[in-house]
Amino acid sequence: MHTIKVHLTRDAQTDQSYDILIGDGIIGQIGQTLADNSVTRCLVISDASVDMHALNVIKSIQEVEVTCQALTIPSGESSKSLSQAGNIWEEMALQAIDRSTHIIAVGGGVVGDLAGFIAATFARGLPLWHIPTTLVAQVDSAIGGKTGINLDAGKNLVGCFWQPQGVFSDIQTLSTLPDREYRSGLAEVIKYGIILDEEFFGWLEDHTDELLSRESSALMHAVSRSSALKAHVVEKDEREVTGLRAILNYGHTFAHAFEKAAGYGTLLHGEAVSIGMACAARLAHSLDRVGEDMVCRQNTLISKFQLPQSLPSLDVSKDDLITIMARDKKSVHGQLRFILPNKIGHVEMIADIHPDLVKSAIQ
Repeated sequence: MHTIKVHLTRDAQTDQSYDILIGDGIIGQIGQTLADNSVTRCLVISDASVDMHALNVIKSIQEVEVTCQALTIPSGESSKSLSQAGNIWEEMALQAIDRSTHIIAVGGGVVGDLAGFIAATFARGLPLWHIPTTLVAQVDSAIGGKTGINLDAGKNLVGCFWQPQGVFSDIQTLSTLPDREYRSGLAEVIKYGIILDEEFFGWLEDHTDELLSRESSALMHAVSRSSALKAHVVEKDEREVTGLRAILNYGHTFAHAFEKAAGYGTLLHGEAVSIGMACAARLAHSLDRVGEDMVCRQNTLISKFQLPQSLPSLDVSKDDLITIMARDKKSVHGQLRFILPNKIGHVEMIADIHPDLVKSAIQ
């Protein structure tokens, strides 16, 4: 098992540091961890697609005689909504959930984002634990404290920062993912190589077959290295004050617009990110920031992981996509800003990009 520490110490009185535990078959350790932390009551929030994992978590908690209740939400991005949050708040009130109750989020990014938002807001804040069961969640969304729900106007426009007490990334849970969803998570893994670690990018190029076959040691390295890279960024810029944390959104300004335009759930998040990264690399090339060789190298790896690089047919114009992007959280006064590479392993925030260049990058 690997342990990665996320160091978040603001002052002598405020330490929100926590551990990311990464291992094969560790999901059953959550109960003893809760007992060791003097937890007496918890609420497991999961979605319908991870019933088996949620039951294993509940069993582990009950074995140490911690009171455990459970709520299940519908699968899919549409659950990240104000109406779903309202339903959960009402149910928690009926169950007399109090501030000593710990929230346990079991599932992918949708569950983590929604349960995190619920934990941050109900009774003005409840302790939170993440048990991510998808690759996207293990390497990205479960780490760093971002929570959120979607609005009709765009993705993740309502939310807050709420750090967990700990993260349990059990790579054994990845064996149950459908192929499409598993490959979707590899897009976020590729992202870390592009933005921060050329050596890791090279390792991914050399180990595509092992990762596609979900070989245990390759998965352990990919999840551990991605988690360590994200933890490093979060430690330096927890709340996106300096701008460093924004680099984690490479490809995401495009991706969030594509998800919104296609209708949430049509494109998986990682699929939208892979298309977004291909667009971002083309945009960087049009600005003479990178050569054709960098674009080709990135997109070749995307292709080897069987991920898309261009949009499916959508009933939306490029002008409409630009309008959606202008509402992105990274935009300022409607001006488009993108995270763009100047080489593999390094990216920067670039502002004031002409919309025509952005349109040209979209295929």
